[in-house]
Amino acid sequence: MPVAPLFAAAAPQAVNVLDAGSVLAAFGALGIAVVLFAETGLLVGFFLPGDSLLFTAGLLCVPGGNGPVSLSLPQVLIASVAGALVGAQTGYWIGRRGGRALLARSKSRKLHEGAARAEELLAKYGHAKAIMLARFVPIVRTVLNPLAGALGVPARVFALWQIVGGLVWSCALVLGGYALGSSVPNIDHYLLPLVALVVVVSLIPVALEVLRARRARTTTPEDAR
Repeated sequence: MPVAPLFAAAAPQAVNVLDAGSVLAAFGALGIAVVLFAETGLLVGFFLPGDSLLFTAGLLCVPGGNGPVSLSLPQVLIASVAGALVGAQTGYWIGRRGGRALLARSKSRKLHEGAARAEELLAKYGHAKAIMLARFVPIVRTVLNPLAGALGVPARVFALWQIVGGLVWSCALVLGGYALGSSVPNIDHYLLPLVALVVVVSLIPVALEVLRARRARTTTPEDAR
């Protein structure tokens, strides 16, 4: 199967932005950069499938696969890193300019919950660790960047740790997908179940935090006695 160019031609059918395979088949590596930029840089992109997109792209880089498109690993890595880093930095500067007013305009409950969690991460772990951890938590990685700008996190500190976190997050998922695809024959036949598994795994940190918060609320009254 020929390798798709960086600027893949748009597919004739409608593109489902929530479906990693659909995005990759229509836009190739360029679609990865655009989706990651929107997810990490723009508050409206919190629903986009960053984790599953990166992992699926890695799978589709394996030579000889029968997936919807064959991608170039170097192009995918470059597009992934560029989208993740530029997006996060853009979100930070949006936060510096607009502050909390931008978030306050949104009526999304999930977005506000993500903002509360992002602020908690910053307070609990400090700037460096929070910025890195946020990369691996859906929704939180969307809102932490503008929130960091609004809260006055130093620009150099944010830039350093968002670059480290962005490189680890994007490259690990792409190379993880590539490694799995290279070691398991015909792995593309199980693309949908694998993408579903990645989505479930990416939600584990959120689920653990919800359980932790509930336990904290139930134990607080007893501790106060």
